[in-house]
Amino acid sequence: MSAVAQGRPLVSVAAEGPRHDATEEAPRLWHITLSVSGAEAPLNDVRQGLEQLAHDHPFLLTSRYANDHAEIRYWEEARDLHDAAAVALRLWGEHRQTAKLPPWEIVGLEVIDRDTYHQRIAAGHGPLPATPVGVHPF
Repeated sequence: MSAVAQGRPLVSVAAEGPRHDATEEAPRLWHITLSVSGAEAPLNDVRQGLEQLAHDHPFLLTSRYANDHAEIRYWEEARDLHDAAAVALRLWGEHRQTAKLPPWEIVGLEVIDRDTYHQRIAAGHGPLPATPVGVHPF
């Protein structure tokens, strides 16, 4: 009797990876806005840390910063919102040492799918497109 007839999902085995459910969704693009804040830090140090983060994280679109807070916007590819949010929530902490980021905490997170992002832009609502791309003061 086949796996389908027995009620088990079909799975495929990647050449060098884990087993995947045949019904698994393909990755989608999610627009992430991550807000962090904390004790004041020298502006030059914040800028340098965000520039290093942009170098380390190739999908980073733009960062805005002040001496006590920053906002990072980028696109993340993930299967669903939960996966995209999980990656976003780890971003600051995982890069804090290597990028020499301030010891700030995450105070805000917005994760929206690509269609919602474009609907908001078409309707004249934020988040506005990241122009210019890069690291900029508020």
